[in-house]
Amino acid sequence: MRVKDLQKDELQFFYGTYLKTLDDHEDVMSALLKGRKSFEDLVHSLTDEQFLYSYGDGKWTVAEVLVHLIDTERVFQYRAFRISRNDKTPLPGFDHNQIVPESNANRRTKEDILKEYLSVREASISLFETIQNDHLKRIGTASGIPWSVAALGLVISGHQKHHENILEERYFNYSSSS
Repeated sequence: MRVKDLQKDELQFFYGTYLKTLDDHEDVMSALLKGRKSFEDLVHSLTDEQFLYSYGDGKWTVAEVLVHLIDTERVFQYRAFRISRNDKTPLPGFDHNQIVPESNANRRTKEDILKEYLSVREASISLFETIQNDHLKRIGTASGIPWSVAALGLVISGHQKHHENILEERYFNYSSSS
């Protein structure tokens, strides 16, 4: 299932922001694999100073952004699992602004965060490898809105790419804007 194949009833407009970061011809598996490589490259390129950098008061550090990606992937992966198995139970939302401070991201190492990310991403890849194509179109409710399984898989990757773009624009270009 590719980005361009998604129908309007498979996700809400807000999440389209994340899908716009992906190529229209990108499918769930290629996006997950490409994202894994991108995250690894990003973490390996970070200096210790960049890892704990925040561009403003009340803004997350790079470490917190990375852990936010992991946490969000876990939630979206779980939603995809439930909906793919035809569970019709509406799934609750989550408040990332409450979760991020509790992650203790700034006390963790780059290696530790990368290890956790790779475990979570491998679980996502494994899950989506086992979902039949017709199950990718299944729609359930999470956070009070409709989602297809395919949309959840693609939004995992698009959400990561969205935050990688923010890191590049607002965090890593800080020295060139001063």
